[in-house]
Amino acid sequence: MRIFLPIFLIALSLSACGAPKEKKPRPSALVEAAPILHETFTDNLDAVGTAFANEQVVLSAPVTERITSLHFSDGGYVSNGQVIATLAVGQEKAELAAAQAQALAAQQQLERIQALKARGFATAASLESQVALANAARASAQQARASIGDRVVRAPFAGWVSLRMVSPGAIVTAGTPIATVSDISRIKLDFTIPETRLSLVREGQPIKAVSAAWPDRRFAGTIATIDPVIDPATRAVRIRAILPNPDRALKPGMLLTVNVVAGQRQSLAVPELAVVGDGSDHFVFLVEKGRAKRVKVDTGVRQNGLVEILGGVKPGQTVVTDGVVKLTDGVPVRVPGGKPEAKSASAGQAAG
Repeated sequence: MRIFLPIFLIALSLSACGAPKEKKPRPSALVEAAPILHETFTDNLDAVGTAFANEQVVLSAPVTERITSLHFSDGGYVSNGQVIATLAVGQEKAELAAAQAQALAAQQQLERIQALKARGFATAASLESQVALANAARASAQQARASIGDRVVRAPFAGWVSLRMVSPGAIVTAGTPIATVSDISRIKLDFTIPETRLSLVREGQPIKAVSAAWPDRRFAGTIATIDPVIDPATRAVRIRAILPNPDRALKPGMLLTVNVVAGQRQSLAVPELAVVGDGSDHFVFLVEKGRAKRVKVDTGVRQNGLVEILGGVKPGQTVVTDGVVKLTDGVPVRVPGGKPEAKSASAGQAAG
């Protein structure tokens, strides 16, 4: 009896291990899903550009002379033709007075010779000589006036003046900067794009620009000019846009990020989390009859958390938007608030 009892227990345990177990149905995976809809996608060009004044000039001293007066304030507005600075003109005025006196004397002598020539008491040669002298005297007077005009520096256009770096009484040499006048009523924004994107831009196309100084403000403008020459070193083309600047918020020299909207289109879209990558292929999981169906799709651009779908699915189909990591092809799924149809079906199959 002691010998047969262990043998009996071993046989009983082996028979229990070999008995078939009841297969439990796989529970449905809880996921989020939504229908596939059309969304608007845009082809955007992003670049970095530099702001330039609409017109800008550095006004310099034309000659070496002493500054007698300045007629602008730091950062002030000047009108077209306004006097910016006056240089000493004492010597030039004296030269002008002398030249005018010579011109008057030459003109009087010319009139006397003309009268004598009319009565036959002067030769044609003497008349011609006096005409030449009178013309030379007038030219000297005009030269003296021009020399005085060169010592008056005027604004060539209306704009805002930079901070001045010279003072009245200072002696400046020819070429010394006196002031910079900038017309910033509008801004020229220059940026470059690769030559491969050249077909996406055209003159008159709208752009948006953002400056680090005004991060919450978008400045609107239009493309004015496309450089006809491509840089052979960088293979990039320079684009110039014009931005209105009525409040002078933009300053020359600013760095701005540029966005060009090249085109818009309506395409099917799914959230980025719905797309699964497998090598170079992309897949989504559709919900059909309570089960996940793995479908290969062709994707386009990514924008605002969405992926453009170019093919593989149809509008209105339900796609898993969250929880794809739990899924394989054909597994039962359910959505929050939905009926666990797949679970019931699989339970029924197991029972049968």
